[in-house]
Order: sequence, then C-alpha cells, then structure tokens
Amino acid sequence: MHGYHDLGGTPAGPIEKEQHEVQLWEKRVEALLLLMKRRQIQSSDENRRALESLGAEVYHALTYSERRILALSNNLISKGVFSVEELAAKLKQVEHRKNQLP
Repeated sequence: MHGYHDLGGTPAGPIEKEQHEVQLWEKRVEALLLLMKRRQIQSSDENRRALESLGAEVYHALTYSERRILALSNNLISKGVFSVEELAAKLKQVEHRKNQLP
C-alpha cells in the first residue's frame, strides 16, 4: 500500500513544466535543512519521517518548501529546540517587521 505522499505510478495528469523563480525564503529553508543535518540536529531519516507524517490534507495543500519548513519545525519542537509558544512569538515579530518595510 502506498502512502499519500508516494505518487509514483499513479495517474496525475500532465506535468507542470514551468519553472518558478525560487524565492529567498525557499532558499533559506534549504539552507536551514542543510545546517540542521551538518550540525547533526536532524537527520535525513527524521526529516523524511516528519514529511510523511504531515497528513494527506496538509501535505497536498502545501508547496514543496512549505512542507519542508513545517516538517523541520515539527521536528525541532519535538526535540525541545524551541517551543510552539517561542515559534509563535518569533513569527509575530517577523510579521510585524514585514509591515515596517517600505
């Protein structure tokens, strides 16, 4: 039985071949994942497990980078690197800064 994330061999319609410009935040997600691996904070297996445990509805509703940052956040919270409350407070700060930009 295939998981919801394993789409290989299933009919999915035409493949979208358009490239999108990679946004800075998407590049930062990849940099964070690399840093977490190099510092041995999160392994590839832990990252994959987190991605595969997001649930079908969430997994299919998010973009590639959104899934990856959510999985990383979930892993770091479960490891006690930071709490949900600390993450929420930091996101609020970042959102406030965004409103300050010209």
